[in-house]
Amino acid sequence: MATRLVQINMKAQDDAALGRFWAEALGWGVDSEGPGVTNLEPVGFAYPDPAAVCIDLVARPEPKTVKNRVHLDLATTSTAHQAQLVARLQDLGATLADVGQGEVPWTVMADPEGNEFCVLEPREIYRDTGPIAAVVVDCTDPRAMARFWGGATDWTVHEVADDHATMRSAQGVGPYLEFVRTPDTKSVWNRVHLDISPYRGDDPAAEEARLRALGASDPGIDQSAISWRILTDPEGNEFCLLSPR
Repeated sequence: MATRLVQINMKAQDDAALGRFWAEALGWGVDSEGPGVTNLEPVGFAYPDPAAVCIDLVARPEPKTVKNRVHLDLATTSTAHQAQLVARLQDLGATLADVGQGEVPWTVMADPEGNEFCVLEPREIYRDTGPIAAVVVDCTDPRAMARFWGGATDWTVHEVADDHATMRSAQGVGPYLEFVRTPDTKSVWNRVHLDISPYRGDDPAAEEARLRALGASDPGIDQSAISWRILTDPEGNEFCLLSPR
């Protein structure tokens, strides 16, 4: 058994408006499951497919209060493309952001609701990822996170060090999943989190038990009204185990 990363879940005060921003930013299509839920995926995409990690925006009234522990890195193909993308994103409503990054070759920005993301300088490793180069998770122990998520999913661990770890779909397509050591600790419910799904025909209960054996925990909330399971990884980051697809 195994799962695969299929989407990120992003809370939004206005899911439709934030969905329009990210759809324009990525060149993706917009769909809606109904009031309060907006789905984003590449045009013509057949969900789920490792070629893309989709975005699910869910309306929540609470405002953002701290730096997100999960963010997106956007890929560029040249320094000119990087500058053009930054300018276009500013026209769409993004702003430059300072998270203490200092002098770096990438540009840190925030979307219209303050969610941080990075527009990377061109890097050869991201030449074939699509518009999202990586989904990045802040953590205190990248090695431990790589062990957990490498066991939780069928993604391949490419690099592990004390300060970072990198994974990608076993099919070698789509964005990377990266864990980066940071001094910050988790203090609130994550407004951006990972959603994973078992494969069609797998038993969700057995998959949940397997994840718990790997180190996943129960967040201690009432889940009686939902059809999926909310768990936390070894550093307390919430994630959702969706129905098999």
